[in-house]
Amino acid sequence: METETQRLNLKRELGLIGAVSFIAGTIIGSGIFITPQFVLSAIGSPGASLVIWTCCGMIVMLAGLCYAELGTVIPESGGEFMYLLRTSGKVVAFMFVFSFILVMRPANSTGIALSFAEYVVAPFYSGCTPPQLVLKLVAAIAIIVLSVVNCMSVRLATTIQVISMVVKLLAMAVIVLGGIVKLFQGHTENFNNSFEGTNVDANSIGIAFYQGLWSFGGWNTLNYVTEELKHPEVSTVLCF
Repeated sequence: METETQRLNLKRELGLIGAVSFIAGTIIGSGIFITPQFVLSAIGSPGASLVIWTCCGMIVMLAGLCYAELGTVIPESGGEFMYLLRTSGKVVAFMFVFSFILVMRPANSTGIALSFAEYVVAPFYSGCTPPQLVLKLVAAIAIIVLSVVNCMSVRLATTIQVISMVVKLLAMAVIVLGGIVKLFQGHTENFNNSFEGTNVDANSIGIAFYQGLWSFGGWNTLNYVTEELKHPEVSTVLCF
C-alpha cells in the first residue's frame, strides 16, 4: 500500500520589493543614527572615520555576495544554521543555533530596541535623561509587538517593513541633504587636516570597526527566509 509523504512548506509570499525592504529596513536601523559619534570618538579624526566606514561597506558587500551565492546553492531558510548543517554537521550547527538563540540574537535585539526606545521617549523628557525603567518598558513592548506581527502574517510584517524602510530612508535623506547644503555653504572646516589626531592603536581601530559593522548589521537576514521568497534564485542575487 503506497503512502504519500507530506512535507510542511512555507508560503512564498515575499517578493522582490519585500526582500529589498527586508534587508534595507534591517540595516538602516537605530545603529546608523547612533554609532557615527562612537566611530569618530574611537578613531579620533573625520578622515579616518570615513576610511573606516568605507572599509566596513566593502566588507559587508563582499560578505553579501557570498551569501547571495549560498542562498542560490542552498535554497533553504535558516541562514547560517542551514549552511553549517550542510557543511559541518549537526553538532556544529546545533552549537551555533544554541548560542545564537540564547545570546547573540537577544543581545542584538535588546540593543536595537533600547535605541528605539530612547528616540521614542526623548520628546517626553526634554532636557533630562529618561528613566531606565521607562526605556526598558518601551523596548519590551516594541519587541513583543513585532514578535506578534511576525507570527500573525508574513504579508503584514512585510508591509510594516516596507513602511519603516521608507520612513528611515527619508530620515537618512534629510541628514545627507542637510550635510550637502552645509558643504555648499562653505562649512568645510572638518575637512581641513581631516586626519589630524587619528588614533592608530589596535584598540581604537577595533572599536571603530566594531561600531561601523554593527551599523551594517542585518545584511544577512534575507537568507533566513529563503523558502518564503517567490523567486529565491532571482531575488537573493538582485538584493545583494
